[in-house]
Amino acid sequence: MTSTRPLRVCHLAYTFYEFDNRVMRYVDTLSARGDEVDVVALRREGYGWREAAGPVRLYRIQRRSTNEKHAWTYLLKIIWFCLKSTCLVTALQLRRRYDVVHVHNIPDFLVFVAWLPKLMGARIILDIHDIVPELYSGKFAAGAGSTVFRSLVAVEQLCCRFADHVIVANHIWHDRLIVRSVPATKCTTVLNYPDLTIFKPSPDKSQSKVPGFLILYPGSLNHHQGLDIAIRAFALVRDKMPDAEFHIYGRGPALDELIRLAHDSGLDGSVKFMESVGITTIATIMASASVGVVPKRADGFGNEAFSTKIFEFMACGVPMIVSRTRVDEYYFNERLVNFFEPGNAADLADVLLRTYLNPAEQIERVRAAQDFAERYSWQVRRADYRFLVDSLVAGSVCQDEAAAL
Repeated sequence: MTSTRPLRVCHLAYTFYEFDNRVMRYVDTLSARGDEVDVVALRREGYGWREAAGPVRLYRIQRRSTNEKHAWTYLLKIIWFCLKSTCLVTALQLRRRYDVVHVHNIPDFLVFVAWLPKLMGARIILDIHDIVPELYSGKFAAGAGSTVFRSLVAVEQLCCRFADHVIVANHIWHDRLIVRSVPATKCTTVLNYPDLTIFKPSPDKSQSKVPGFLILYPGSLNHHQGLDIAIRAFALVRDKMPDAEFHIYGRGPALDELIRLAHDSGLDGSVKFMESVGITTIATIMASASVGVVPKRADGFGNEAFSTKIFEFMACGVPMIVSRTRVDEYYFNERLVNFFEPGNAADLADVLLRTYLNPAEQIERVRAAQDFAERYSWQVRRADYRFLVDSLVAGSVCQDEAAAL
C-alpha cells in the first residue's frame, strides 16, 4: 500500500525533538524510506531554530523550561507555541502540500494547528502520548468531577473528531478513549517500543566509570513519578550498600523538592541530580546501570501512564524495580521485573537491598526481559506505523485493518 511517490509529512510536537525518542522513531521510520518529513518542535539551549538533515527538516520554534508549577503558566506557553506553529505550518502547507500531519499531544488542541492542511486534503493523526484530563487532574489537583476536568474531556472529544486517526500510548487509555471520545475504528494503540539500535547491553560494564552499584532513574521529575519515595527508600538502606549511588537524570517541577529531600536525608554524596541528555547518551548510561527504578505513584495519572524506560532498561539488559501500578501489571509480571508496593518506601528499600545482595537472582529475569523487549521492539513494530500512514493516504483504513495494528 506504499505510495508511488515519497510522502510529505509534518510532525508537530510540543517537545524537544532530540530528547523524545517516540517522535524521533516515527520520523526516522518515514525518512528511511525516502519520505520528506518536517518537524516542528521546541528548542533547547544550544540548538539552532532550523536544521536540515537529508529528507528531514527541523523547525525549533520556541524555548521552554520544564518547571511550570502553575496551570496558567503552563497554558500560556502552550498557547504561544500553538500560535507560532499555526503560522509556520500554514506557510509550509502552501509550499509543501502535506499528505499527513502527525500531531503529538500535549495539548490535544494542538491538532487544530493543522486546519489548513486538513482543508487541503492532508490526513491528520492525533497521537495521544498522555491522556490530558487525567494528567491535569494529577498535576494540578483537579478532581474528575471538576468543571476543568469535564472541559478537558470535551476538548479531547472535539480533537479526536477533527483527527482522521488517533494513536494512543497504551491499551488502558485506548479502552477509555473509545468509550468517551473516539470510535474504535479510528483509534490504534502504539506503545513506546524500544529502539534496539540505541538501547542495547553494554559490551563491557567492567570498563564503565560508574560507581560499584548504580541505581538509575532517567525521566521527568513530576510528583506522580514518585522520586521522593525512591530517595526515602535509598536512605533506609544506604548504610547497607556502601558502594551504591542513586543517579537521577532529568528536570521538572519536583527538582527543588527532591534536592532538599536528599539533603535532609543525608544523601548529598550518594544521590546525584544530572541534567537531561540526548537519547544516545542516556542509552549508554542506562546500559551501565546496576538497576533501573520506576517508582511511580499508583494514584490517578501515574497508575495508568506507561513508562517506556522499563522497556529500554530491559533492552539494555538491566534489572528493573517497578511500582506495581495498574498499567505495569497489565504488561509485566514478576518474571520480568521486581515489583514493589506503590508508595511504600520500606518495601522499595527491601527490594533494592535484595537486588544489591543477590545479583545472581536477576540473571534469569534479565534474560527473559531482554527477550520480551526484542519481541516488542520498534524494529518489529515499525511496519505497523508505515501501514497506518499509507492506509490513511490511500483512504483505506477500515475496521479490520485498524484492529490488526
